[in-house]
Amino acid sequence: MTLKDLKIDQTWTLFLDRDGVINKRIVGDYIRSWDQFIFLPGVQEALSCLSGIFGKIIVVSNQQGIGKGLMTDEDLDLIHQRMIEEVGKTGGRIDKTYHSPFLEHEKSIHRKPNVGMGLTARKDFPDIRYKKSIMAGDSLSDMIFGRKLRMKTVFLCDDVNLIRKGQPYIDFVYKDLHAFSKEITTS
Repeated sequence: MTLKDLKIDQTWTLFLDRDGVINKRIVGDYIRSWDQFIFLPGVQEALSCLSGIFGKIIVVSNQQGIGKGLMTDEDLDLIHQRMIEEVGKTGGRIDKTYHSPFLEHEKSIHRKPNVGMGLTARKDFPDIRYKKSIMAGDSLSDMIFGRKLRMKTVFLCDDVNLIRKGQPYIDFVYKDLHAFSKEITTS
């Protein structure tokens, strides 16, 4: 199967993880303010291209820094508002962001790999069809989330060992969001 075989058009939805996909991840810490948010290379260009292909672009992000008391929902909302504004300035769009503030041990349905954020997105946008959706992320929990909802999955990674570990959950592999966007625009 190739991306071309999927016949992606405006009826499709792209779900994206945030940290490590859209912005640089802070290893061992959390993005707590806009000053710490750094777009990964090529992401704004990629989102501009992908906005012309997908009908909806949704961000789903685990943010347990809130659950740990390191930041508030309001802090995260400000970061996401700025992210959406900056993406818009370069011709891209993000239709909505969803986040899970829950700690991993709480096993919340809203924390990936569980499907709560995907279910909420579909409640907000009833025309979303998971079989016409792609989940792009940089962790196996992103791939499991996508697979549980019967989405196609795109693993953004170049670590062969991680790719092998996640093989049953991964449909496509690209180095990063920019590489994925280049491939999909030429498919």
